[in-house]
Amino acid sequence: MTNIKVLVAEDHTIVRKGLCALLHAETDIEVVGEAENGREAVKMVEQLGPDVVLMDITMPELNGMDATRQLKKKFPELKILILSMHTSEEYIFETLRAGASGYLVKRSATTDLIQAIHVAYKGESYLSPDISSKVITYYVKQKEGGGSAEPEGLDKLSDREREVLQLIAEGHANRDIAEQLFISPKTVEAHRANIQRKLKISGTAELTKYAIIKGLVELGL
Repeated sequence: MTNIKVLVAEDHTIVRKGLCALLHAETDIEVVGEAENGREAVKMVEQLGPDVVLMDITMPELNGMDATRQLKKKFPELKILILSMHTSEEYIFETLRAGASGYLVKRSATTDLIQAIHVAYKGESYLSPDISSKVITYYVKQKEGGGSAEPEGLDKLSDREREVLQLIAEGHANRDIAEQLFISPKTVEAHRANIQRKLKISGTAELTKYAIIKGLVELGL
């Protein structure tokens, strides 16, 4: 039987090692790599070709949501399972719209993880039992209300603008951001201006606050 190749992307070392230990105990699952942030996860997927990625949402440099968007554009068949402490509808639907195959709440990940990997590998979707009812309720409300015609919040931003916003919130200067993203400082300034215009937010402090609220960065990073 072919092993399911899994990449684990989680910035907290203890949590990542715990997940890997759990997966190593399974005879049909092979951990092919470990990533500490979203940008590293994208590179490792390109190098290692896993079947399934376990992706934490809140990671430095590039968060799991935006890493998922980038990977699904490059590798549409890749299965990505989101790991998160958040249980709000906004986080859940944001990641599902990004192309994730499932969403696991960290507190129940140890009991759901193996099943979720097998379900995702088969091309199906998996949601932690304690959030599935939220998804159904939200879907019904959207159907009844006809949905929203205009993008809101982070959906207004391009992929690159979301990357720039996260790096701004993490405290990086324009020159540092330019070097990380291989663009010019003037382009970073243009992205910053577009972000502030689209979100109707001015100043680094307010952008940082917004990014924390939206889960792009963790408080204290």
